[in-house]
Amino acid sequence: MSAAEGSAPPLLDARGLVKHYPVRGGFFSRQSAVVRAVDGVSFRVRRGETFSLVGESGCGKSTLGRVLVRLEDPTDGVLRFGGIDTAKFSGRELFRYRSKIQMIFQDPYSSLNPRMTIGEVIREPLEIHRIGRRRQQEERVEQLLREVGLSPDMMERYPHEFSGGQRQRIGIARALALDPELIVADEPLSALDVSVQAQVINLMVHLQREHHFTYVFISHDLMVVEYLSDRIAIMYLGKIVETGTREDIFERPAHPYTRALIASSPVPDPAQRGEVQPIKGEIPSPINPPAGCAFHPRCLFAIDDCRKAVPPLEPAGRESSPEHLAACIRKHEI
Repeated sequence: MSAAEGSAPPLLDARGLVKHYPVRGGFFSRQSAVVRAVDGVSFRVRRGETFSLVGESGCGKSTLGRVLVRLEDPTDGVLRFGGIDTAKFSGRELFRYRSKIQMIFQDPYSSLNPRMTIGEVIREPLEIHRIGRRRQQEERVEQLLREVGLSPDMMERYPHEFSGGQRQRIGIARALALDPELIVADEPLSALDVSVQAQVINLMVHLQREHHFTYVFISHDLMVVEYLSDRIAIMYLGKIVETGTREDIFERPAHPYTRALIASSPVPDPAQRGEVQPIKGEIPSPINPPAGCAFHPRCLFAIDDCRKAVPPLEPAGRESSPEHLAACIRKHEI
């Protein structure tokens, strides 16, 4: 899990990505509003690193992950993979793109077809992309099962015969089948028992070191994010409000929302927590977000200017790295 060189061209480059969902109502089902799930997001992911997207439920991080894999089409924006704009891909272009970027889903049970054996589940991508003959595909499935810590003898079993942790290992094996360059992991630990989470985390780290692929890791668990990540983006109500290296985010957080998330995360010794300032209020509706900074209704440091304009992502300053950016007009004061 080594960070790539800062001067290297990015593997994934998102510029102004937007995903809006229409809200329809009335007798003629006319569009009355839009849900701004992802609202102008820009970031770069370097080859070989783990880039994490963090935020509360409803912030748009999972929707963004689905847009990256192109399970959802972006409403607007540019999405470059290896320097090529993929946002308008369709047909064979999209088919080839999906062989290079795969996804690990949050629920390891619902993401597996209950009517297929796990051997068929893992072999299906190879069949779809016509990679190898039947025997070669079966050998590849056996190899993948060994890599994720399962026995090839399990190939004829069905998903319901496995535990949650084993099912997530099957999902990881399926994601690896096409030897992708990038894997989007959408909350891959949240449905697992705490006792199993550490095993899956260590497996993910080991596989990345062995195969040299890139992760976009989506999570709300800051302890896991701190352990896994090279760089991190904090999302709030469809926008990135802070981004930087792991050290920037956890040692020098600049945005009040980031500070509140870190202060609210569990720590082994409660005496080390200090005075926790909980986030007040509820997340605003993505149908009607607040004017100006979307976080200002819940922010302890908000002033009148926070309500007037959306703050841009700008250098956080202090002792931060050059890539540490925060969208807060008071970031140098708090």
